[in-house]
Amino acid sequence: MTDELTRLSATRIAGLVRARRISPVEVVEAYLRRIERINPALNAIVTLAPHALDRAREAEAALMRGENVGLLHGVPVTVKDTIETSGVKTTSGSMARAQHVPSQNAPAVERILAAGAIILGKTNVPEMAIPYECDNPVFGRTNNPHDVGRTSGGSSGGEAAAISARLSPLGLGSDLSGSIRVPAHFCGIVGLNPTTGAVSCAGHFPPADGPLALGAVVGPMARYVTDVALLLQVLSSGGELPSTTASRSPDAGHKRFKGWRVGRYPEEANVPVTRETKLAVDAALRILGEAGLDIVEEAPPGLERAAALWPALFSQASMIQLREIYDGHERDGGPVVRAFLASASHAEKELPDALDRSLAERAALLTGLASWMETVPLIIAPVGASPAFEHGARRVNVGEQEMSVFRAFSYSRGVNVLGLPAVAVPVGRSPEGLPIGVQIIGRPFEEEAVLAAASIIEERLGGGSGLQAW
Repeated sequence: MTDELTRLSATRIAGLVRARRISPVEVVEAYLRRIERINPALNAIVTLAPHALDRAREAEAALMRGENVGLLHGVPVTVKDTIETSGVKTTSGSMARAQHVPSQNAPAVERILAAGAIILGKTNVPEMAIPYECDNPVFGRTNNPHDVGRTSGGSSGGEAAAISARLSPLGLGSDLSGSIRVPAHFCGIVGLNPTTGAVSCAGHFPPADGPLALGAVVGPMARYVTDVALLLQVLSSGGELPSTTASRSPDAGHKRFKGWRVGRYPEEANVPVTRETKLAVDAALRILGEAGLDIVEEAPPGLERAAALWPALFSQASMIQLREIYDGHERDGGPVVRAFLASASHAEKELPDALDRSLAERAALLTGLASWMETVPLIIAPVGASPAFEHGARRVNVGEQEMSVFRAFSYSRGVNVLGLPAVAVPVGRSPEGLPIGVQIIGRPFEEEAVLAAASIIEERLGGGSGLQAW
């Protein structure tokens, strides 16, 4: 029964729980048994919530009493280890916070709990959520469920691996440079970067303050597009059960979006991509075209330049923030943090002038792209140049070209610079069998549109199954 329950979508679990056809207790027990069996090989979940079964029993008792319940009543979730959870260790992968137990929940966590969700545990991250490799001095590295010799991505890499391997049906990640979308792409799941400000980032550590607030988000991750939509509904508008007893679904928007124009972000705009990545973008566009959307071969203005602004807007601010966090505790920093700290002094001298120039250019890019997207409301783009790379890699090879890991995933960063919504959805596979996702980028606060497009692709490809080999 364990495998059957963990294959269900979160939306399906919620419906069956409300109908009293399955018990929250048996669902949580099924996930805990699977975690015990599978997680040691992956190291995706690094801290189990101490009272998950007690919460499941309380959820079952509430149903028996006939109480009103929320959209996620009895549904297990996991939470990235940078997002504060009351009474559950939240380390941000840092030795400086290795024993940190928050006294209150982040607002996003409060919302999912109010909707009836049950936290299973916390998922692994890079130290202070910095690189695209999920590894830290507290818990070590997370392995990709599709190939344990490769990374699950960063910084929401533990979350993506846990969901892909069916250790969790859905969860919370965060994103400033592709940190939801890149792990989703690497692990073959769905991950949404909401419009900046659509979901509260309070209670995230490191904090999303100063310039970082322009691009940092907290967002949902799951195996199914409908589950991402369900969790977004809880995060953005509350977890009360509608009178129809059904959550808002992207499926309802399919007919509405027929005739919409979809632009292609040229794969060579920033960096070369693998042949299979290009084929995945081609497939996504073909599916949307067959569904009635109008495909236009017209490069969206400003996205390539926006990605180039990322370091000036966010990297230098992150370095200065880390110096403040580790002031007096520099020895607690791991290798990545120490490298950033060594650069912080130089960054602080350059920050004011570079930031002012970049903010002005960002505003101009936003104006130009917004005008273009009035008639082309959706954009299809790669998530990155390649599928998941091997642990510890600093360079990525695409054909005969070699590039830094940072450059290879520049396709994701322009979205954060401009504060746009974007979802990564699995589309293809590499010759080694590694997942390849594409991004669907939309206009601000039009998450419903990007999720509807993702749902069309998922349905056509039979997606949402997650990893079945484990």
